[in-house]
Amino acid sequence: MKYRQLTKEQFLELHDEFAKFLATQQIDATEWRTIKEANPKMAEEEMNIFSDVVWEDVLTKATYLEHISKNDINLFKCNSKEIIRIYIKWNDNSKSFLNTTDFNWFLKNPLDDSIEYFKAVKKYTNERNQEIFQLIEMGSQLSKGELFQTFSKLIL
Repeated sequence: MKYRQLTKEQFLELHDEFAKFLATQQIDATEWRTIKEANPKMAEEEMNIFSDVVWEDVLTKATYLEHISKNDINLFKCNSKEIIRIYIKWNDNSKSFLNTTDFNWFLKNPLDDSIEYFKAVKKYTNERNQEIFQLIEMGSQLSKGELFQTFSKLIL
C-alpha cells in the first residue's frame, strides 16, 4: 500500500465511487458481501487498492496546503518540481491563530511587529505526492490557496 487506507467515514462518503471501482473488477454488491465474509483478506486488499487510487487522484490535484496552529501558520504551494513554503509566526503568546477574533485581527494587521514571515523553496526529495501526503498526515489540510496568495504578495 502506497498511502493509507481511507477511514470508514471516507469510504461512506465515497460509497458510489467504491461501487464503481468494484464494478470495474466485475464485483457486484452480492459478490462483495460474500468476499467480505468469506475472504476478509481479499476485501481488505480491494479497499487498500481503492484507497491508493483515491489518494493518488487527490494528491495529484493538490496545489495548496495549510497548517494553522496557535502561534504558527504554514502555507504550502505544491508545484510539479518544488514546494514553496510561507511560514508565519506570531510572537505575541496572548493571541492565537486558532481564535477567530485574533485571526481576524491578524488579517487586518498583517504588518504588525508581533508577526514574522519566512519564505522558502525546496525541491522534492521524494516523489511529489508522497511529500504532500506526509504533510497531510502531519496535520496540513488541502486549501484553495487564498491565504498563500495573499501572503505571497505581502512578502515578495
